[in-house]
Parts: sequence; structure tokens; C-alpha cells
Amino acid sequence: MRAKPNAVLRFQDLGMTEYSSTLSAMKTFTKNRTPESLDEIWCTEHPATFTVGLGQNKNLLDWQLKKIPVVKSDRGGNITFHGPGQIVMYFLFNIRRANLSVREMVIRLEQSVLDLLSDYNVHATGDRERPGVYVNGRKIAALGLKVSRGTTYHGMALNVDMDLTPFSLIDPCGYKDLEVTQLRDLGINKSRGSVSQDWLKKIMACFNYEELA
Repeated sequence: MRAKPNAVLRFQDLGMTEYSSTLSAMKTFTKNRTPESLDEIWCTEHPATFTVGLGQNKNLLDWQLKKIPVVKSDRGGNITFHGPGQIVMYFLFNIRRANLSVREMVIRLEQSVLDLLSDYNVHATGDRERPGVYVNGRKIAALGLKVSRGTTYHGMALNVDMDLTPFSLIDPCGYKDLEVTQLRDLGINKSRGSVSQDWLKKIMACFNYEELA
């Protein structure tokens, strides 16, 4: 007997994609999905891009940002940076079907990264006031979601092995003097593919998915 839709997950590794085109595809998927549509995760990387959420963006006009594209988005949160060497997981989930609140989804997403890092012998924490995952006060994973008709899109970015310099041009996620880190700087030398598969297993466990489509 096949598992119910809310227990089956479809995973797609998209490789490198432009942020704007991926956002457009997520909106289209969300608009056209039905109550029976499977939940999906889209795994990707983006070229160097600053993205701006729905929060206040006082530092958006910094002249230095002109060297890197700045894209306005409809996710929660403030400004962040995406670039090669960062894993971005987009979560196209039906949280109404799963009886999940947005807060519970955030907690489970954070927990998936905490569990992943624990397997890598890295102690990390969440922060109720500042969503995301932190190692010694430095942010390693950022989170921002959009909820539409009981379904979500956007997701979470995990720094693996990237150039962190652009984060110094902004207040990451709107927090002044917030430092960031990545797996490579913590002594974790794993490929993007290996980390994404390890993380996928933790996500499936945290959300009680039984199988991949």
C-alpha cells in the first residue's frame, strides 16, 4: 500500500539556478498545486545575489551592494546573501494538510540542521528571537518562509564552502554585527552533494516523511 501524500516527499536537486527564475517557479508550483499534490524540496545553489525579504531594509542602499545583484523577495526576514558553496533548500510543503503551524515548521527545520551538525560533531543552537542556526553565536543557516493558502515556499540556506565576504557588506538578516560561519571553517570538508543528502535524511525524520517519490 502506498503511503499517503503527506508521508511522501519529492526531492529535486536543481544544481545552480538564478534566484529570480527559481522564485517564479516556486510561485507557479504553489499556485497550481492541489490538496493531493506531494510536498517537494528543491535543492539548489545561486550565483552571488543579495535577497531582501519583507522586513525593514535600512542598509539596502549601501553603494557596495551594487556590485552584486539585489533581488526583492516575498519571504519573511530581511536581507541575506546567496552564493556558490551554499546549499539552499526550498520547502514546498502543505502545512495545513500536515496540521503544522508556521512556528512548528520553523522549529523542525532548525532541528534538522541541529541534528545534521550534531552528526558532524558540531554543537549548534537555535534562537527563538532570531530564526536560524548558530555555532558559537555565528550564523551558519538562515531561514525565511512564505505561506500561501496553507502551503509554504522559500526555505533555508546552509553555508558549506563559500566566499563569506559579501556578508560583511550587510547586516545579515537585519542584525547589526552578526557574524556568519560555514562548515569548511568548522573543519567539515564534505561535498555539497554529500551534505545535501545528509540534510535530506534529517528533514525527512523531522517531518515524518516515510518515502521519496
